[in-house]
Amino acid sequence: MSTLVAIDRLVKRIGITEQHILFEHVNAAIDKGERIAILGASGQGKSTLLRILSLLDVPDEGDMLWKGTSYRDLDPRTWRMRMTYVAQQAIMLAGSVEDNLKTVHLLHRKPYDQDLARRLLAGMGLENLDLHKRAGDLSGGEKQRISLIRSMMLRPEVLLLDEVTASLDRTNARLVEEQLTHWSQQEGTSLVWVTHDQEQARSFSTTTWFMGNQTLLERKPTASFFNRPDTDLARQFIMQPAPSAE
Repeated sequence: MSTLVAIDRLVKRIGITEQHILFEHVNAAIDKGERIAILGASGQGKSTLLRILSLLDVPDEGDMLWKGTSYRDLDPRTWRMRMTYVAQQAIMLAGSVEDNLKTVHLLHRKPYDQDLARRLLAGMGLENLDLHKRAGDLSGGEKQRISLIRSMMLRPEVLLLDEVTASLDRTNARLVEEQLTHWSQQEGTSLVWVTHDQEQARSFSTTTWFMGNQTLLERKPTASFFNRPDTDLARQFIMQPAPSAE
């Protein structure tokens, strides 16, 4: 597989008057078509790393290279078209559901593919959704799936997913996982997915990144990570009981 993104010695500090390290010495790569799960306890900087990858935040040290070119030498708009971020809390634009799907395409100067929109809606259990409905009136789970479809339709090379099924019930979460896995296999899109759900990580990912001790502590094939993690911290994490379903 060809490498799309190289992450080189990233450091992120937090705090205003007194800064401390959130993470440091983060080195990794994102290959074409790779499906990466980012795991780790809360407070390790998983979502911050995702935001840095999307240029919604910046590292304090280190570099990120897109096919060998530093993010500092690329137009941020071009970078974000190649690597698109989907937040945990979906934001709907003014207007209808269809307006939301179309507006982003207009902003990025890409044609709107109505047939693709319908296929993705059906794949995520939204085939009966009224596209003329005001987007602001959707449920939280519907907003999340529309936000995800909106990003997928731009056909970025990398999708950065921040706990995008957290607001969904188990059935719809599985639909989204299946749709994204199929999309990745069909389109060659790389997925980088922050999740707290170990079963989800096992089912969709080819690679697992584990964050702990203020760094990216492990990065290895998912089956290998869950069968034989390299560190005690990762072993303890895997042994934790899964949160009960509501």
